[in-house]
Amino acid sequence: MKIVFVRVATVGALLGAAACGSDASKSAGDTARAATTAGGVDLTGAGATFPYPLYSKWFSDYAAKTGVKINYQSIGSGGGIRQLSEQTVDFGASDAPMTDDELAKARGGPVLHVPTVIGAVAIAYNLPTLKQPLRLSGPVAADIFLGRLKRWSDTRIAALNPGVTLPNTDILIAHRSDGSGTTFIFASYLTAVSADWRAGPGAGKQIQWPVGIGGKGNEGVAGTIKQTAGAVGYVELAYARQNNLATAMVQNEAGQFVAPSIEGATAAAQGAASSLRANTDYRVSIVNAAGAASYPIASFTWLLVYRHMPDAAKARKLADFVRWALTDGQKQASELAYAPLPASMATALIARVDSISSGSAK
Repeated sequence: MKIVFVRVATVGALLGAAACGSDASKSAGDTARAATTAGGVDLTGAGATFPYPLYSKWFSDYAAKTGVKINYQSIGSGGGIRQLSEQTVDFGASDAPMTDDELAKARGGPVLHVPTVIGAVAIAYNLPTLKQPLRLSGPVAADIFLGRLKRWSDTRIAALNPGVTLPNTDILIAHRSDGSGTTFIFASYLTAVSADWRAGPGAGKQIQWPVGIGGKGNEGVAGTIKQTAGAVGYVELAYARQNNLATAMVQNEAGQFVAPSIEGATAAAQGAASSLRANTDYRVSIVNAAGAASYPIASFTWLLVYRHMPDAAKARKLADFVRWALTDGQKQASELAYAPLPASMATALIARVDSISSGSAK
């Protein structure tokens, strides 16, 4: 099935792209509010590009089923958190859970983190002469993105790929330029597997990259890789597949080289689902998870919802949509290269969604 991803859309009307800087985020919020007023949109949201291919389908299908129209601005996780905190949208979306400081600054009171699906972040590359998947370990990947390994024929890369003729060409790094949950996932993985990375850029939605070219959104990074021989970067798996990008097999915690896949992401999540505390807030990481089949660069992606919404009609519509996403919507996840949530987690989350209410924060 061929899927075409479009940057930033509304259900029923295309709104145009919004970048992820602070000015662009403000502009996107203004656009969302204008669309709500002029176009009869029921709910507005903003945030992660990582799940956008799936969310776009969900919003379209849900509108066809219920008549509820949802305008979602795919502007990056940092922008989604910012707009939720400023109450310019009804919900946010992020691939990085909000920090305690971000939660404290949210104007609308307590925020619920609702995992929706599990995704894999792929290390994608453009090496036309390579006929089999590249194999990378965590420390080698970290040194590539630190700029320490400068050519594809470097002996450390070659040692992981015996019998493979690697081109003696420059390594060109592509990374996100905006505040990004995909960056948070990838940098969290590198932090887990490399002491040098941990001491250097570390983890975060926006980090100081030692080298490379920045692109806006998953689509921007994918486009740079596709157009640049010798390039390597990180993108959500669906974007790698849509752009026909080669993706590396990454060595996991068990020592196995695993390709990014739905199955690998599912394996990474299974342990987390079974070990969650009864009072969990679902801000959990599954990078570098144990298990021979686990793909190590995987994560939940979250909807961010105020527990108390001032508008009763919007509170009901949003809760109804999230329940649908956790049930019927899960059946569509694998079609677009996302892993559905474990059934036990989805059931627990529905009970959490039932706590959304209208009225002021308490």
